[in-house]
Amino acid sequence: MTVRDPSTADRTIGGPGTPEAEWHAWSGWSELTSVGLDDLVPGGTRLVVVAPHPDDEVIAAGGLLGLAAAAGRSTLIIGVSDGGGSHAGSDEWPRPRLIEQRRAERLAALQELGVRTDVVFELDLPDGGIGAAHERLVGYLDGLIRDRDVVISPWRFDGHPDHEATTSAVQTVIAATQPGRHAVHLQAPIWGWHWASPSGGQLPTAEGAVLHLDSAAHRRKITAMNCFTSQLSADASTGAPAILPDFVLQRLSRNREVFLR
Repeated sequence: MTVRDPSTADRTIGGPGTPEAEWHAWSGWSELTSVGLDDLVPGGTRLVVVAPHPDDEVIAAGGLLGLAAAAGRSTLIIGVSDGGGSHAGSDEWPRPRLIEQRRAERLAALQELGVRTDVVFELDLPDGGIGAAHERLVGYLDGLIRDRDVVISPWRFDGHPDHEATTSAVQTVIAATQPGRHAVHLQAPIWGWHWASPSGGQLPTAEGAVLHLDSAAHRRKITAMNCFTSQLSADASTGAPAILPDFVLQRLSRNREVFLR
């Protein structure tokens, strides 16, 4: 299948998106290279997950994080935004309470994965404003990413502006010519699974790798995802549905994780 870069119009996040049943039957799974922990994060390297919002590190790479922790790999979680923008106008979740809650949810989730919570570096950029803070983010990341890191961020065409802005900053830093820096950048679709389709040819499978999670790793990831309670329930004060309703969770709760190069 010919792969094409999706347009901005293609990358619209709305409605129920592509059903997980369609992705389950996708022929593209066989085109992805099957990999393990040592292929993705070789010994002596550091796993760095750059998460636009609290929960993105678990959704994108929770299984990999758990495996890396169990194997004693060095890890860094970079939390880009404060996560305070998901419940606009909410009396139940005013911004200061939501920021505190989402930070606590992230730490609880990492504990479920066996990841040390002292490896989290919070940048506290405004949720929804990462693109406007591009230069600041590049400066922060330039001081945090180092030689031989394996850096994971969302897919550059993920559809969420904060996700794409985060990855743009990572790309800028890794592409900069600095002696001794040879970091590897992997991109994980998150909302891309929502707007893309198996027949659309948007996912570059030739550049992709799939990590199959055993039952224990998969169970840890699901338990960790369930820690993000603020995102899993409807908001009674506004009537807004859950940020991550069941039809979204079905796509994000698979026993495999995909990383694009």
